[in-house]
Amino acid sequence: MPALRVLRAGPGTTIQDGGRFLYRRYGVTPAGPMDWQAFRTANYALGNAHDAAAIEIALGGIELCCQGNALPLAFCGGAFQWQRNGKPLPCAMRLTLQPGETLSAKPGPSGAFAYLAVAGGIATKPVLGGRATQTRAHLGGLDGRMLQAGDVLPAASPSHAPQIEAEIAAPWLSRDDTPFRVMLGPQQDYFTDDALATFFSAEFRLTHEADRMAYRFDGPKIAHAHDFNIVSDGIALGAIQVAGDGKPLVLMADHQPTGGYPKLGHVARADLGRLAQMRPGETCRFSRISVDEARNAWLQCEDAIAETQRFLRPLRREPTNEDLLRINLSSGVIDVDES
Repeated sequence: MPALRVLRAGPGTTIQDGGRFLYRRYGVTPAGPMDWQAFRTANYALGNAHDAAAIEIALGGIELCCQGNALPLAFCGGAFQWQRNGKPLPCAMRLTLQPGETLSAKPGPSGAFAYLAVAGGIATKPVLGGRATQTRAHLGGLDGRMLQAGDVLPAASPSHAPQIEAEIAAPWLSRDDTPFRVMLGPQQDYFTDDALATFFSAEFRLTHEADRMAYRFDGPKIAHAHDFNIVSDGIALGAIQVAGDGKPLVLMADHQPTGGYPKLGHVARADLGRLAQMRPGETCRFSRISVDEARNAWLQCEDAIAETQRFLRPLRREPTNEDLLRINLSSGVIDVDES
């Protein structure tokens, strides 16, 4: 059975699937990928289900070795620097890793997360119906923890055939500097009109208080019209809370199920992956859109990602001696007449 053995894993690297749902009433958040677009792209490049378990790689990077049989893989997300056996690869690619070959990733000039999917998904033990790692609750993945050297990650579909190696040239993986789109509500009335105008006109900087639970931004104070405490209510992915310090806080994949600070709005799902790829110190702006506009942007994004296979550009790889030994180079028997 093919598997990946972890040789090195930096902090923050975990197993994530599409998320663990239906348990928020019990205080269990879905978890799942920080950049859902890159996560799905890696899975779709292999023909996997959209929510198949994959490796989410943070800025600490990772190095793995293939063991057992050959294993088709796909990776993308952020401008990470990938290498196979020490040789550079594109930052978004589908390939087949042979037994004994190594694959490594380290952060490049931009991006905070990369995703490595395997054919059929990673077959760790499901917990509450999902494999997503939630380290605060010690759920999912490998005992609810980050990956570490020595871990062995089995593939769920060992019979998956090797595929043509190809670069993933998907336009949605390119990150731009356009403002993140925000839908107002549900507590926008807790902020003054001037505060809302400031939020949608000012520049904000991501602080070092940024993790899978929330991204805290620094910038001009967003003034409350009333008290900054509310009766705790449900929290959705992308919610923008503003506590007493007047600084916006965007709730991310490991967000709490409920919260008691007013929510100015929600980042549109179509922009959440791009926001997740920010690094501390980088700046951004926000723009206002309607719920209908946010929904249309999300559906367009879903439709584009579903066509990932159309954006695969085959790459030519020079065969190694090991490759040549694995194939039959003779095409038949030739009868030579020496007379």
